[in-house]
Amino acid sequence: MQKLILTAMTFALTAFGQATYTIDTAHTNAQFAVRHMMVSNVKGEFAKTTGTIVYDPNNLGASKVEATVDTTSNNTREPRRDTHLKSPDFFDVEKFPTMTFSSTAWSKQGDKLMIKGNLTLHGVTKEVTLAVDGPSAELKDQKGGARIGASATTTINRKDFGLTWNRAIETGGVVVGEEVTITIDLEATRKPAA
Repeated sequence: MQKLILTAMTFALTAFGQATYTIDTAHTNAQFAVRHMMVSNVKGEFAKTTGTIVYDPNNLGASKVEATVDTTSNNTREPRRDTHLKSPDFFDVEKFPTMTFSSTAWSKQGDKLMIKGNLTLHGVTKEVTLAVDGPSAELKDQKGGARIGASATTTINRKDFGLTWNRAIETGGVVVGEEVTITIDLEATRKPAA
């Protein structure tokens, strides 16, 4: 169950070429969804995502994102489940209090940005690809800075990251599915020019 992170990411269109943005933690949400007992999706989120985005719409090869998700901030609205997710059965937050995403390649596919990168979760690093809707047009905020937004999605197999805990159910199947869908709704800010 992760959501990294997974974090993840997206970015802004600016008419002036390359720009550097800081992920706005207060307006960014990293969510995950996984099947429970083969009958429904359980969803959760991580409350704290930080990082930096360098975006150049004219040269995607110069664009990059570095994001960190605080795995201790997981919330599924069920305290016992949240405690279990923090345990060594899942995120093992005492050993691995964060998960990170570092982009390696950006490309355009139709109206989406595809951002390939390395996701490190539970001490394991694997390549994932984020499909990004956006970025939004850059808007000026009330403090004179610039703000963008985007939404990114990817699907991972939790077992690839060593998150293998499960329990069989009597009627067949298992308690926790292997596929985890990660969605990151992001806002990022750019300071006003000096």
